[in-house]
Amino acid sequence: MLADEYEFVIGGDPDRDTVDLAIVDTATGSVRAHLVSSADGMGYAHMLGWVRHHAPGRRVWALEGPGSFASGLADALARAGEDVVEVGGLKRIRGPKNDRLDAVRAARTALGREHQASPRARGLREAIRALTAAVLVSRTKAINELKSLIVVAPEHLRATMRGLSLTKQLARIEAVGTVESATIEHRITVLTLQSITTRIRFLTRQLAELDPELFRLLRQHPAGPALLAQPGVGPVVAAQLLLSWSHPGRVRNETAFVSLAGVAPLEASSGQRTRDRLNRGGDRALNRALHTVAITRMRCHPETRAYEIKRRAEGQTHRDIRRCLKRTLARKLYRVMEAATRTNTLPATD
Repeated sequence: MLADEYEFVIGGDPDRDTVDLAIVDTATGSVRAHLVSSADGMGYAHMLGWVRHHAPGRRVWALEGPGSFASGLADALARAGEDVVEVGGLKRIRGPKNDRLDAVRAARTALGREHQASPRARGLREAIRALTAAVLVSRTKAINELKSLIVVAPEHLRATMRGLSLTKQLARIEAVGTVESATIEHRITVLTLQSITTRIRFLTRQLAELDPELFRLLRQHPAGPALLAQPGVGPVVAAQLLLSWSHPGRVRNETAFVSLAGVAPLEASSGQRTRDRLNRGGDRALNRALHTVAITRMRCHPETRAYEIKRRAEGQTHRDIRRCLKRTLARKLYRVMEAATRTNTLPATD
């Protein structure tokens, strides 16, 4: 725990333009000092000087959101050789709330944890994240908008698209025409569907253009080629696995990675009743990536198909088998990334 290694924890609550800091003494849990500074280069330098003056001993920074508002501060601290741990989104509490109190809560939350998480890596990982977020996330949102609108469309429109694949739905929407005598609901629904379809087509073309660049980035990553060599793992899935895993040491073991992916069942026993329930938390993007690998393997990977046949004979449903497979895949792919990174970072020997 942090109290065993450090004398001070500096809690940070970042905003778009400012960062609130609070220095907490690990021995007593008391707050020694507060500071509000600007979230820019001069502000980061000011924070470092202030912390070195008020916390001259062994210290660690506990930042909320080092992948968003605190990314600049986390990068500056890394360059300065400071120790940094990540604090996830703080839970809402009853009572007073402000940025000053949240900075104290960030420090005390980290102080009370047994396992700490380091901020996600930047550099190559950040380049992969930026590339996938630029188009892939936007395309997924557009597809979800289209599907939602089809569900509530007038029945004579919805019936022509029900049960079709996305490709056929897009073609059907593009072929739909309207007449002046049509109802206003019909005309506006068709107009909106065609507008979203145009956006999906555009983003799909952009994604195809960016695929070669994504391949190049994955090839540069120590674990990228090893992931792409796994059955069912394409460039988008490999990118998501690397984004969630980040770097060696961030996820302490394969059990933690399974929990991060939300594929480990949660115990929900009570009294004489023993049972588990699904984990709806975790990194849902990572969960979707594992889902893609699982359904791909169940369709065309001989070993996985044999496993499914065996489990079906034992009375398991298709859904239960897929969940078990996702858990197994999370463990295996975690080991692949860890092993590939260790192999590619070992020093050369004569």
